Amino acid sequence: MKHMNFRDNLLCAAVGGTMLLAGTTASALDLRGWNIHVEDYPVSIAMESFLAEVTEKTGGEITGTIYHNGVLGDQPDAIEQVRLGAIDFGEFSLGPMGQAIPETNVVSLPFIFSSIPEMYKLMDGEVGEAIGKGMIAKGMVPLGWYDAGARSFYNSVRPINTPADVEGLKVRVMSNDLFVGMVESMAGNATPMAFGEVYQSIKTGVVDGAENNPPSYESTNHFEVAKYYSLTEHLIIPECLCMSLATWEKLTPEQQAIVKEAGHASALKQRELWQAREAASMEKVVAGGTIVNTIADKGPFQQAMAPVYDKFLAANPDLVGLVDMIRNAK
Repeated sequence: MKHMNFRDNLLCAAVGGTMLLAGTTASALDLRGWNIHVEDYPVSIAMESFLAEVTEKTGGEITGTIYHNGVLGDQPDAIEQVRLGAIDFGEFSLGPMGQAIPETNVVSLPFIFSSIPEMYKLMDGEVGEAIGKGMIAKGMVPLGWYDAGARSFYNSVRPINTPADVEGLKVRVMSNDLFVGMVESMAGNATPMAFGEVYQSIKTGVVDGAENNPPSYESTNHFEVAKYYSLTEHLIIPECLCMSLATWEKLTPEQQAIVKEAGHASALKQRELWQAREAASMEKVVAGGTIVNTIADKGPFQQAMAPVYDKFLAANPDLVGLVDMIRNAK
């Protein structure tokens, strides 16, 4: 009965919105999908393959349109619209979900995943299931975990091989206490600033560097002013192809199975496309003179994050079990 009340509340909220589903039965649904990226981006291509597979395997009972470039609103607003059923599905970073869905905050902890393959394994298994339960409770059904790459440090001063190498560096970070604490725990100077200001700030010495995934490092030309790229992979924040619970419950069990299978298949496709994009970016920055170094042992970095974890878990005691699940699975 509690679940029915929650669902009824979701549907009532959706009815009060401005964008309602065109379809009202499981046999004829025309879905609306949200995406922030341009049409030829790995995420966009994978989303289109998801929708095409669903349409084909349901014999045209489920159709839809994906609205790219964020035309249906910014990401935080779109997350809320999916939760309420006003948008049927979308592809989101787990980072911005944290305010509404606490479980998703865990993947924003520095060095919580030691590698991309580990992230795949855990998100496709019990960790993804645990986070997914939290999402479902808030009106979103995860269909597939997408790859957003790993963020690593780059700077104009020196390679980073150990936490001690961060000491004294002025590093631009996203405006988030977790990321500020990450740099400060290694005696660096964290500097939140707008992403568009980073290139000039490194060039003029306002900051020494920043951190991001290879395609972002390359496409922004940050490699021109920060030639040291150290593959710390400190943040591996997956993304999720999600469907509104309100929409999901309109589907028959057979349709739900098709949607779930297509979602996972699209995630595998997106990961392949993303890895190819990353490889191309790395090839370009190396050709441009970037000095790339890998981290032989991430243990010291993970140990340096103890104050960050302690503060986070003190504020979020309900998430201790989920954090331990990831740590114990290594």
